[in-house]
Amino acid sequence: MTACGCDDIGCDSGQRLMPIDDALALLLNSAGPPGQTETLPLTEAQGRILAEDLSSAINVPPHDNSAMDGYAVRSSDLADATEKRLPVSQRIPAGKMGSELQPGTAARIFTGAPIPAGADAVVMQEICKPDGDAVIISGPVPVGENIRRAGEDITKGDQILQAGTKLKPQDIGLAASVGIGEITVYKRLRVGIFFTGDELREPGEPLLPGQIYNSNRHTMRGLLEKLACEIIDLGTVKDTLEATKDAMQQAASQADLVMTSGGVSVGEEDYIRIALEELGQLDMWRINIKPGKPLAFGNINGTPFLGMPGNPVSVFATFCIFARPFILKKQGMSETTANSFNVPADFEWNKAGNRHEYVRARVDNGKIHLYPHQGSGVLTSTSWANGLAFIPANTTVKPGDIIAFTPFSELSVY
Repeated sequence: MTACGCDDIGCDSGQRLMPIDDALALLLNSAGPPGQTETLPLTEAQGRILAEDLSSAINVPPHDNSAMDGYAVRSSDLADATEKRLPVSQRIPAGKMGSELQPGTAARIFTGAPIPAGADAVVMQEICKPDGDAVIISGPVPVGENIRRAGEDITKGDQILQAGTKLKPQDIGLAASVGIGEITVYKRLRVGIFFTGDELREPGEPLLPGQIYNSNRHTMRGLLEKLACEIIDLGTVKDTLEATKDAMQQAASQADLVMTSGGVSVGEEDYIRIALEELGQLDMWRINIKPGKPLAFGNINGTPFLGMPGNPVSVFATFCIFARPFILKKQGMSETTANSFNVPADFEWNKAGNRHEYVRARVDNGKIHLYPHQGSGVLTSTSWANGLAFIPANTTVKPGDIIAFTPFSELSVY
């Protein structure tokens, strides 16, 4: 019996489709531990997956410092609600340490400059009146006014980033703020891709009757690049079993993951599933989803294989829903779930299908709008949309109903 629960792997009865959650669980459980690591300077670590926890060896800020341009004072000198004229005893710019502040004096201080010993408040310059070599300040002034305390942001020994984090610009800045110059990250996932179909041509080539341009290749490359993968592109191979097996073996020998699109259905010239069964193992094939029911997953001599459907929208949708979390887990990322949001529908969906559907949609003025043509070959819908709306099986939708919407920004496709 196959993983889809059907006795015949070629069965197209439309029954016993694997539930989406079960398919995701199978994929994530099969991802295994992440691969090798490398150490990079901060300038090259953007978008990579952190391979070890990072802790701070210092306090941030390292000393009490001024949050304002102004005057450092002793609050006891300004305890009552009167004006006081205080001689300015020193000038402390950022990066310089001042001397101890004597009672009855003020220090001119600038944002980020260390607070001198003896001072316990900073008065912003806008409410002070310079008077020759002195300054006039009205009291009272609270202790701690406009002072950023040492370790207020980070205390020495604090963990600042967890392993499995995809490094954002602010994470790189955080590491820099504690003096970390190099970061250990997981190596990029090498993904071998190829495409089957004698009808396929590359953009820029002339089309003969019956031929189409290979949009799936460029969609898949872009999606993999957004996930920081290293791509091994074998191009288009002939629609024969031998050519398909050769491409599979070649890709598996060079990559950490092999992916393709098309050839996973039950047609006489759909060789991907057959080749996978001959060379390795087929663990999953048919999913209770629309678009994208035929999704092959298994391995070629131990190298994971993902065979995406052939229709352009199906490639896009199944990549977002299945390939993306699998790739992120395999890269070492700790969080692979994309956030969804409950949003009211601004459309009617009268056909209650027997598969869960991910429809191309966009949120505008707080409501979900559908692209008018939801066919799996209508790639225009993916460019128009800004996310995927989820319609469960056997469900109809009317305007105002709340449904789940996953923005493309959550799916790494913006």
